[in-house]
Amino acid sequence: MLIVDAQVHIWTSGTPVFHHRQVSSYTGDELLRDMDAAGVQGVVLHPPSWDVRAIEVAIEAAKEHPDRFAILGFFDVSRPENRSLIDTWKNQPGMLGLRFAFLRPGEQNWMTDGTMDWLWRAAEKTGLPVGLLASNKTAAVGKIAARHPGLRLLIDHMARPRGSRDDAGFADLGDLLALAKYPNVAVKATGAPSYSSDPYPYRNIHKYLKQIFDAFGPERMFWGTDLTRMPCTWRQCVTMFTEELPWLKGHDLELVMGRALCDWIGWKLPG
Repeated sequence: MLIVDAQVHIWTSGTPVFHHRQVSSYTGDELLRDMDAAGVQGVVLHPPSWDVRAIEVAIEAAKEHPDRFAILGFFDVSRPENRSLIDTWKNQPGMLGLRFAFLRPGEQNWMTDGTMDWLWRAAEKTGLPVGLLASNKTAAVGKIAARHPGLRLLIDHMARPRGSRDDAGFADLGDLLALAKYPNVAVKATGAPSYSSDPYPYRNIHKYLKQIFDAFGPERMFWGTDLTRMPCTWRQCVTMFTEELPWLKGHDLELVMGRALCDWIGWKLPG
């Protein structure tokens, strides 16, 4: 079975956001070692906000290992001179789309203040999928999806607020599930272990994973980790889905664990 992680960061400088590993670097070579140990064939790299060379670091890794790494990158969409970047974005090694976390000062309202309106149109026209860290902006995502039905969107981390856990952390899950009516919206079930205070296999959140699966289906629910902030091993992140969810099996399991993600972002991996 092809196993592809929908979100991992690598970096060579900067100070990671507090809930990630507080180390000065986590390189592509280190990631490859850990992938092999965990049985993960591919990773979609998300260049992190804290490394000024994040894009270059990801491209270097993807250029050297195109069968292991793909990238959802970013740029400053508020600068008019950057708009032409989107026309040749996929010419960069490994680059298959975009992802925005809105973590830097001044970015928080880009989705709703008109700053990104040009991007939705351009990404829809050029066929670039766009990932969004939008835990408190699901209504805005719905409006974007409705206006741009050809734009493929990916919602990070099941739209869970940072630091939330257990039943309280999923109290507003209905807002995410409401987006399932838009066929151009998919959800990354990334970071699941971090949203539970239970020990492995984090059974108290399995019911919420099932609700997401039932709403979006296996073609639009993607397994992944955001590895460097997980409270367990990468292998346990894998087996939580492959061995501990009895309702997820067969072809549906293969889709969730990597095949559907590859189809969504256009990553042509064998297997």
